[in-house]
Amino acid sequence: MTRIYVLLFFVMAIWGFNLSALVVLVNQLDPITLTAFRIFTAGVAVLIIAKIMGFFRLPTKEEWKTIGLITIFNVAFHHTFLAIGLTKTSGVNAGIILGAAPLVTMVLSVLFLRDKITRLRAFGFFLGFLGIIITSIAGKGGVSSVSLGDGFVFLSMVFQAISFILISRLNPTFDPRLLTGYMLFVGSFFIFIVGWIVERDVTQLRLLFSWKLGLIFLFSAVLATALGHMIYNYAIRNVGPTETTIFVNLNTMFAIIGAALFLGESILKQHYFGLVLIVIGVFIGSGTLDYLLRNRHRRKRA
Repeated sequence: MTRIYVLLFFVMAIWGFNLSALVVLVNQLDPITLTAFRIFTAGVAVLIIAKIMGFFRLPTKEEWKTIGLITIFNVAFHHTFLAIGLTKTSGVNAGIILGAAPLVTMVLSVLFLRDKITRLRAFGFFLGFLGIIITSIAGKGGVSSVSLGDGFVFLSMVFQAISFILISRLNPTFDPRLLTGYMLFVGSFFIFIVGWIVERDVTQLRLLFSWKLGLIFLFSAVLATALGHMIYNYAIRNVGPTETTIFVNLNTMFAIIGAALFLGESILKQHYFGLVLIVIGVFIGSGTLDYLLRNRHRRKRA
């Protein structure tokens, strides 16, 4: 369990820094076409890794049905709605909405998986979300007015939360890391179609032959998207969607650190306060505090 939590912490750091990488990339390429090619590259990378590591196999017909549903929600719907939403809303609003993902996943887990959430862990989820809000509104812009883009971002978050529930119910014999490869590879074609309809310019991808943009793209596609999602989906299968999703709150912390390191943005006092709440929220919401308290109680009884 501890090893998985350490890996999740590592993934959240990469995903947080990936936001800075994406900011650089979307300033040069249209977001949906870029997303499609990034996910396609990540899918191919995962399938190659699966082959090298020896757990590659073709899915059964029943597994294809579940993989198809997960792909539609986690890749096609989530990434498409997010890419469109980010062009119509502020980063502040998007940060707050996406920060609600652990809460939505927790509710879905209780409804569909009959997970039991203690009051202490629910409090941890609340603290983490409060930290997201504080760090998001600490910037100059604050919270702007509600827009159509907010609706798109919210839907993208809900679709992703649904996919987490589906991943946890996939056939136990099917490796979740291999699922990641099929999910990304197939899903990229859905996004390519949307990109062609909305943006109609695939030739812009030639800009990625620039060594600087190329390296940033490979970091985003292979390290953040391919390896990151392999580890994340593996964690969902082994520790559950609720426990795994609480770590998403750390995205905000590392995104702010990455923005300061790579984009030259300032970290304000409000950011530090919000980040502390996020870390405490993850510590409580992940069940770590519950585990320590139970162990302490057992030692006293012994």
